[in-house]
Amino acid sequence: MWGRARQTIEAAAVDILEPEPLKVAVRKTRIELAEHAGVVVDLRDAEVARLELLNEALDPLFAEIPPGVDLFDRGISHGDTARLWVDAIAHVAMARDKRRYRFVQDTRIGRKVLAESTDIGAMVQAVTHYVAARIVERERALASDAAPLDAAMHATPPRRRRGRPVLMFLLGLMVGAVALFAALGVAASRLPH
Repeated sequence: MWGRARQTIEAAAVDILEPEPLKVAVRKTRIELAEHAGVVVDLRDAEVARLELLNEALDPLFAEIPPGVDLFDRGISHGDTARLWVDAIAHVAMARDKRRYRFVQDTRIGRKVLAESTDIGAMVQAVTHYVAARIVERERALASDAAPLDAAMHATPPRRRRGRPVLMFLLGLMVGAVALFAALGVAASRLPH
């Protein structure tokens, strides 16, 4: 027992006294970095593959969207963080553990997590609910825009009063005459008799 510990300590002391050549150390470091980069690439590929599976599961949903509705632009973006975009403000990305899907929406006050699950079926249900809500929101917006337009088209135009400018001119003329006579009366009272 004690003999083995001495051998390791003695071997370590020899390594400290005799450092490995720089070329060997650089080679070992490059191999370690390549292995790490390979793991990172494998993780990123796994993320993209999981998002592609979800994308395929969403095909029937997006096939049902009416042709006139152009709110949705689905696609996977590759980058530092792979994302499955549903529309311009909502996307699905993998959580930090790379097993859970996270469905988020960008809002004025930040990102809002709409759903999070490891199950593709639960994510399809969440995206279906979101798409339905956006379509209803669009219909309401279009209906509210059409109501004021209909009211404006069917309203009778206001009647113009043709005598109003003449009345205003006469009223101004009378006020001016009264002001002139008042000024003349004040001026006449100040004259010496």
